[in-house]
Amino acid sequence: MWIEAAAFFLGVSILLYCLLAGADFGAGILESVLGKERRDEQRIVITRAMSPVWEANHVWLILAVVILFVAFPSAYSAMSITFHIPLTLMLLGVILRGSAFTFRSYDAVRDRSQHYYSAIFVLSSFVTPLMLGIVAGGMLLGRIGRVEEGFHQAFVRPWANLFCVAVGIFTCVLFAFLAAVYLIGETSNPAVRQIFIRRAQVLNVMAMVGGCLVFAAAELDGLPLAALFMSHALSLLSMTAATLILIPLWAAIRKGATSAARVLAAIQVGLVLAGWFRLQFPVILNSPETPLTIYSSAAPESTLRYLLYALAGGSALIFPSLFYLLRIFKVEER
Repeated sequence: MWIEAAAFFLGVSILLYCLLAGADFGAGILESVLGKERRDEQRIVITRAMSPVWEANHVWLILAVVILFVAFPSAYSAMSITFHIPLTLMLLGVILRGSAFTFRSYDAVRDRSQHYYSAIFVLSSFVTPLMLGIVAGGMLLGRIGRVEEGFHQAFVRPWANLFCVAVGIFTCVLFAFLAAVYLIGETSNPAVRQIFIRRAQVLNVMAMVGGCLVFAAAELDGLPLAALFMSHALSLLSMTAATLILIPLWAAIRKGATSAARVLAAIQVGLVLAGWFRLQFPVILNSPETPLTIYSSAAPESTLRYLLYALAGGSALIFPSLFYLLRIFKVEER
């Protein structure tokens, strides 16, 4: 019971990070394709939407890392070693992106440096979700090598492949789609709203194409991903529901129904992640030898018990605080 509860909190943390911080990263990605039409107005909307919450959203990443470190220490150790290159790049992206956004927003001197801040912000907005998706792909693919086999086999081959890169690109597109949907309701300007509506429609199509490319890349890399989805009822049901939800989602986006579009987009992404989680459960890190599962890598029961007490107490503080934050900055400003 304790192990499954810890895994549940870990999954929820990852889900919330993708839905909330993912949209922030997606907003940075959108900045690279603002176009010439109302460019400054779009950037103002993105900056105003992100400013109150971008830093708070990283609490979910911190929480996921803490749960993994405390509850599943051997899996944490193996992941940190095997994927230390993409994980380092991901964390550097988080740091550079936050720094660039802060300096761009609050620097007292407005000069050419603003262009450099924006360039770093956009680039790191790509790098972080790309690396996140690459690590997720590597955890499922399971090309884990031993140190004795050499640097490339142990630290590059597990993630530098077609499937992992495809998952990384799909993650970037999915986050950009979330951002576009969320941003529809962040402006009252009809022209700017229409721009974000068009972006959301295009990115939704790109996400579907990206999902197909992930399946194709998996087959080319020797991973029967389609067969795995077919063999797990919950995964298949989740992907089917995520596909069917496209109909009301497109209708909501086209009409500019902000609340409905946001909820449906979040549900769609949640269904994709739920299908992926079930596909991998109970494995955390796949391996050709002995996969690390939540059971084989779990900490002692006493550690898990106290961790869950802390998580339950922390949830009672975090969720009301987050709701209050959004209430202040996202509702009362309208």
